[in-house]
Amino acid sequence: MTGASRGIGKAIAVHLAQAGFDVALGARTLNEGEEREHSSTVAKSDTRPLPGSLASTGQLVEAAGRRSLAVYLDLLDRTSLGSAVTTVLERWGRVDVLVNNGRYVGPGHMDQVLDTPVELIDRHLEANVMAPIILSKLVLPQMVARSRGIVINLASSSGATDPPAPAGQGGWGLGYGASKGALHRLAGILAVELKDSGILAFNLSPGFVATERIAIDMGAFGFDASTGAPPDVIGAVAAWLATSPDARARNGEWIEAQPLCRELGLLPGWD
Repeated sequence: MTGASRGIGKAIAVHLAQAGFDVALGARTLNEGEEREHSSTVAKSDTRPLPGSLASTGQLVEAAGRRSLAVYLDLLDRTSLGSAVTTVLERWGRVDVLVNNGRYVGPGHMDQVLDTPVELIDRHLEANVMAPIILSKLVLPQMVARSRGIVINLASSSGATDPPAPAGQGGWGLGYGASKGALHRLAGILAVELKDSGILAFNLSPGFVATERIAIDMGAFGFDASTGAPPDVIGAVAAWLATSPDARARNGEWIEAQPLCRELGLLPGWD
């Protein structure tokens, strides 16, 4: 899975481990304290270390009694995608569930159209659309050969609706909305093309979630982390999609994680 160092990705990894899966963890941050650009705007730089790493997520997976495998993966580097998948297949022989959770993190995310260099929109499309497509094409052949496999793409309402306000004022930039809208087409097309191959594909929409990065970075852009759902909500729903026979009837669908979690009582104690 991608974006496994923190936030929603970390939660999904832990819940998949609790559901009985060994988890291959992909991201750029291998160890705590690594510095990378994570400002959402061209107006300023921010390279403060964010909490979370593949090492710490791996510890949580192993605490749940399953194996973890950390692989360096940069969504903007296609070579790293192939290397990561090759490593997992060589070590473990197969991929049962692909979770395309990671996304582009950097300037342009919260910038308005006239302020966003075109190359930053390219980066959104490369990381948020092309990387999930490439990873899917890399893992699907062995899934089809076994007539079993699941692809979960983290969706966003930003790819289906207009923002409530301009980017930086409670809305989002063109690169994010356009790239998520494009990604949303993947699950349905896979469901149509591979319907007789035993493959399931879903768009999993998390809604607003209180991740570490939301709390640290996004308050200045109009997003209050205190109003978000815990990442474990999304983790619980992802584990349900990966294990429940009832999920098969929703192949190719858009799954709203928070309402489904409430409906099925997947996270006891959360309302």
